[in-house]
Amino acid sequence: MSSPRSPKDQVGGIVYFGRMLDKIRHRDGGDLHSDLHKNLGRGFDDRCVKFLQVSYEALAEAVRGGLSDDDALAWCFTNGRRPSDEEIEIWNEFMRKCGWRDPVSETLESRKKQNGFQDRDEIQTMFEYIDADEGRF
Repeated sequence: MSSPRSPKDQVGGIVYFGRMLDKIRHRDGGDLHSDLHKNLGRGFDDRCVKFLQVSYEALAEAVRGGLSDDDALAWCFTNGRRPSDEEIEIWNEFMRKCGWRDPVSETLESRKKQNGFQDRDEIQTMFEYIDADEGRF
């Protein structure tokens, strides 16, 4: 099974978007870890498509049609909206810090305990947790 890229990686300056595309592609290729199936189109995927004002299902269908990362983002800009540089900066910083002293903190702590990371104090955000869970951090 292949892991999707880090949520920190950017496509067109936007964090998480590329990870969402990887999850779509890996699932369709039968190479997405089953733990990730239940949240397809939910959680951070849902936040991302809402930020871009597109439907997850429509984006997934377009990606299944063979769009590259950059073409998928252009598709979102055409079919949804193109955020300003300032909006992208705010999105990126919000997403990078999600789980750190906010309503998601409880979920982060629960997931850390489930996966034996409860003593890893350096994991303070959901992005760090995802990277640790997938062996990158």
